[in-house]
Amino acid sequence: MPRYNTPFEIHVHGQLALRADVGFDSLQEALKPLWKYAGARNLTDAAASAYEDEPGITFASDEHLLQMCWTVAGDDDFRQVLDEVCMNLNDVAALGAAIEVTFYDTDFDDEDEQSPEGESRDDFVMLFVGPNPAAIMQVQRDLLVQDVVSMMERHFDGAELGGVVAEVDKLFAQRFDALVSSLEIGKPPRGPGGGFGSGHGGGRKPRHLH
Repeated sequence: MPRYNTPFEIHVHGQLALRADVGFDSLQEALKPLWKYAGARNLTDAAASAYEDEPGITFASDEHLLQMCWTVAGDDDFRQVLDEVCMNLNDVAALGAAIEVTFYDTDFDDEDEQSPEGESRDDFVMLFVGPNPAAIMQVQRDLLVQDVVSMMERHFDGAELGGVVAEVDKLFAQRFDALVSSLEIGKPPRGPGGGFGSGHGGGRKPRHLH
């Protein structure tokens, strides 16, 4: 069922390597929360994005690759859908991956100073999925190193940043050790397990920067 008067346009963007034994039916089941939210009867019906210049949700069976560049109208309840999808994708993933989700406030106009709320309710969330916590942490580590090095290269030569990268690696090693330890003694893990990652707010982000 189409959604009307929704406060957000929600853009989901990411690429995920799937296990070799995962076919279309398994992927369709994993993504069921997404296509049901869009009011579709199946993944095929929901695969097209709200914007024609976006490829939508595609499955490259020969490469065992899921690609998403897909926009849907929705509300804050979409966050619950994302939680379900992350858990499902963990079960079909071959490697860790990051998925970007951006909420665009449909009531906000950059050029309209009289916008209802005065500022946009845009939001950005980075999700991490993978077959196990180690794979998820590896993706988080790689993204953090990329961000830190990119920022610090404005002031230092890249060759000088080996120590910084080593410290980041040390932090993730400690987090992974703590996770393993907590699992061994039967306590809930404190580290990330394959759901929401980082990200909120900030300035209004251009819609298409892929």
